[in-house]
Amino acid sequence: QVQLVESGGGLVQAGGSLRLSCAASGRTFSSYAMGWFRQAPGKEREFVAAINYSGGGTYYADSVKGRFTISRDNTKNTVYLQMSSLKPEDTAVYYCGQSRNSYGTTRYRDYLYWGQGTQVTVSS
Repeated sequence: QVQLVESGGGLVQAGGSLRLSCAASGRTFSSYAMGWFRQAPGKEREFVAAINYSGGGTYYADSVKGRFTISRDNTKNTVYLQMSSLKPEDTAVYYCGQSRNSYGTTRYRDYLYWGQGTQVTVSS
């Protein structure tokens, strides 16, 4: 049984930073790409960032490029999302997902497992 548990969300002022973590269990973590998606109220879940199985390749949505950094520690079965220069429009529930593949993808349907989400709220 795969479990993904996100943490690190919270309330932050615009321009601030947060680091999200996602701890995985139940599957060989180092074999699969991981991704972060987010969903704001009334909107569809959207891609934020993804990372290859080894950490050797990363992908970002244009809206977060240069502000967010995805990384992973395969010794800890954990993927991170460092978020800086946060904007009110970054407010959403952030979900981590584990891909069916080894290489990162922006497509929602390529992710087999999801965490429960963590709320990020950026005040103006």
